[in-house]
Amino acid sequence: MKSLVILILMLSFFSCNSPENQTKLMQSQIDSLKDELSKVYKPGFGFLMTNIQAHHAKLWFAGINKNWKLAKFEIKELKEIVEEIETYQKNRKETKLMNMIEPELEAISKAIEQKNPELFKEKYNKLTLSCNKCHKLTDFEYNIAKVPETNEFSNQEFNIK
Repeated sequence: MKSLVILILMLSFFSCNSPENQTKLMQSQIDSLKDELSKVYKPGFGFLMTNIQAHHAKLWFAGINKNWKLAKFEIKELKEIVEEIETYQKNRKETKLMNMIEPELEAISKAIEQKNPELFKEKYNKLTLSCNKCHKLTDFEYNIAKVPETNEFSNQEFNIK
């Protein structure tokens, strides 16, 4: 009996609520959610590219030290950052050209799987050239990537033989 009373009350409430009022209520909720979403953190392009730079360097030190597990991990990290750029910065010109490094990442992955240090160095250089080509095409030609000369990550061991 109690359930029946509750059901009747709910039906009467909803029947009193006109479609126009329901639409206004739903629009208000949508607007509120849009406002909340606009406040959610979205990583900036520069932040994401700085992460690429760090993992690009770590990949080098992993590869030249034949730390193939770490090199494989760094490739995975680079791919994830590219995916984040494509998700969070999809409307930028730079993002539309990010796919140009994907073949180079795959080529390095194969060198890592083969545990081939010479092939790794060759493919790493091609990746770096691809980065610079993208920078040039997007008017960031002054931002030149290169093979790291010194290890800025002194708090990480790369040579684990």
